[in-house]
Amino acid sequence: MSVLEQGTFILVTDSEKALLLENITDGQDPHFEVRKKEEQDNPSDLAQSANRPGRVQDTGVGQRSALDDTDWHELAKERFADDIAELLYARAHRGKLGPIVLVAAPRVLGDLRPKLHKEVQDLVRGEIPKTLTNHPLTEIEDIVKKELAA
Repeated sequence: MSVLEQGTFILVTDSEKALLLENITDGQDPHFEVRKKEEQDNPSDLAQSANRPGRVQDTGVGQRSALDDTDWHELAKERFADDIAELLYARAHRGKLGPIVLVAAPRVLGDLRPKLHKEVQDLVRGEIPKTLTNHPLTEIEDIVKKELAA
């Protein structure tokens, strides 16, 4: 039995965009259809941050040190993994998610894995550590098929 059988879902995500696809054919000749698309509006850190870092009084007389400003852009990327994990759990809990293959950049995959609910973890049939979010569907089908066959 193929990992990519009919009804298998494929999550293709990076830290700002996610596609939930479903294979509507078989593993030999997969054909994916988009079931859900999520994008995060995440402006650059410069556009989100304060004008300049704050300062704090140091122990010496007249000495002050700059504080690191929060990297809002990076923080939003980390929260996106939480959002995706929550979306998958909601679908799984409603019975609208079957076996799933996770396709994401290695770092995103590492962020996502521990956030997945047990109900979703039990559905995971494979992982592909690649960034494919900006690829056309036909390329995603080919790459996923080749990776799972290897």
